[in-house]
Amino acid sequence: MRELTTVDGTAVPIPDPERLVHLQFRRFAGCPICNLHLREFVRRHAEIEAAGIREVVVFHSPAAELAEYELPFAVIPDPGKLLYAEFGVGVSPRALLHPGVYLPLLRAVARSTVAILRRRERGPASRQANGRLGLPADFLIAPDGGTVARKYGRHAYDQWSVDELLRLAADRPAAVG
Repeated sequence: MRELTTVDGTAVPIPDPERLVHLQFRRFAGCPICNLHLREFVRRHAEIEAAGIREVVVFHSPAAELAEYELPFAVIPDPGKLLYAEFGVGVSPRALLHPGVYLPLLRAVARSTVAILRRRERGPASRQANGRLGLPADFLIAPDGGTVARKYGRHAYDQWSVDELLRLAADRPAAVG
């Protein structure tokens, strides 16, 4: 077992001894594509928790950049990308060039632009120390530490939806005890 430290200093056990952990790897604070994706998880957070899943989201941004974003789940800063390396989460120059990114990217940029203009959000830092070409990854970790499922994104918008996450959690074999 290990403990990760959230933006606000809270310790988060991985694995969680009492529930599944959905460990998401996103890109950077203010990433329009990440924000678009996470909105679904925010909207359906109660449903995710009711399914016995704890959300933990890792960004390769420093805590200071992540602190202004209010999310109802654990947000882990990893500016040194140590967790990314440990879990094999990569980058790709083609992360934003895949056709599966075009429509979500347009939606994400439009949504973020409106939020920034209305002063509901700040834009991302103009320089990202770890780049903008990271790939997403999702891991579903059982209370015993085993990996129930994993997904390494092939492009910037290739990750589990809430419905996929809930299906994976429901389909996992019951613990034999």
